[in-house]
Amino acid sequence: MATYGIPLLVLGTTNSSSLTGISFVLTWAPRLCTFGLAGMAVDHYGPARVFRLAATVRTLVVGLTAPALAMTDDSTALGLVMLLSACTGCLTQFSFIAAESVGATASRDAGDAAHRVQSVLLGIDQAAALAGPAAGGLLLQWKGPGGMLAVISGLSMLSALIAPRLSRTPPRAPEATAPAAGGWRTGWATLRALPALAWLVAGLALSNLALGLVEAATPVLVVQQLGRSSASVGLVWSCAAAASLLAVATCRVVIDRWGLTKAGRCAALVTSVPCFLVAHVDSYPAYLVVIAVFMAGDSVLAVVLRTFRSQLIPAEVFGSTLSVTVLFLLLPYPLAGVLMALVDPAALHTLITVCAVLQGLGLACALTYGTRCRSRRGKHRR
Repeated sequence: MATYGIPLLVLGTTNSSSLTGISFVLTWAPRLCTFGLAGMAVDHYGPARVFRLAATVRTLVVGLTAPALAMTDDSTALGLVMLLSACTGCLTQFSFIAAESVGATASRDAGDAAHRVQSVLLGIDQAAALAGPAAGGLLLQWKGPGGMLAVISGLSMLSALIAPRLSRTPPRAPEATAPAAGGWRTGWATLRALPALAWLVAGLALSNLALGLVEAATPVLVVQQLGRSSASVGLVWSCAAAASLLAVATCRVVIDRWGLTKAGRCAALVTSVPCFLVAHVDSYPAYLVVIAVFMAGDSVLAVVLRTFRSQLIPAEVFGSTLSVTVLFLLLPYPLAGVLMALVDPAALHTLITVCAVLQGLGLACALTYGTRCRSRRGKHRR
């Protein structure tokens, strides 16, 4: 709800594609600034404690913003929404790293069934993504900003309350008490020592540039160019999440039969072609279908990356290394917001086409050289 609802709130307040892009930047940029700190906090204090604290702070921040918006004028309200974007982005980084750390532990415990664990985890994410954008768009249209923010605050409080205490936690890294630069050096050294992971991260980063641009541009394309309402924007992402759920459920069988590499290559094709078509559709139903297929392929790619990542990264430095990989995977999102803010709305179709070409090239290299490096490394180990 926060990821898609807050930029939509900015568009509804200002009717400006540039400010919508800036809000998208402010949602993602703080995650880049706190990635090292989040990884070290998870390694040192444990994921459950970090997750609860992040959810509690988000409850307070969003809960206080809702009544403040009702008591301020438009210019002040815009500043509050921009600040809210930055705060929620920062807190999301901590809760994300914490949840991923627990998921990686479960994957390692599952052994050869690691991809099944990751598909279930991603299915949980997509189930939330199915309800979140639609609920956010409907609440924003019919209850206003205060109603949407109140629900986000309530959900954050609920997640803090029900987060269980873990019976076991990932091993703590020796560098956990070092400065943030130490966590960066540890994660960077681990990533450099794993060429297969490095190739996959590079390819997925280019893919995320296309995804981020599509996410940032969708409110403008749907509302301003296709003439639909804010609720229609939420419906786009809810249909995409439903397609992603179906793809994630199906990919378990596909990976069991054909393996991670072949499934990843198929998902790359399914992702790249619809991304190219996004720039050329001229009706809302066609846009809905193309985005749904695009997100379905991207979800399968996420299962492949998560599975590789949980298998490759040593448990004792998982938080620090995960933070570095997340940094490279998140960098394209604020970049997409910057491009969105700088480019004229009439040129969005050309920009999306260029990013779709880069995405296809990046995924082709990642799933060729990355899997080749992984195969050589596996043979050497045996």
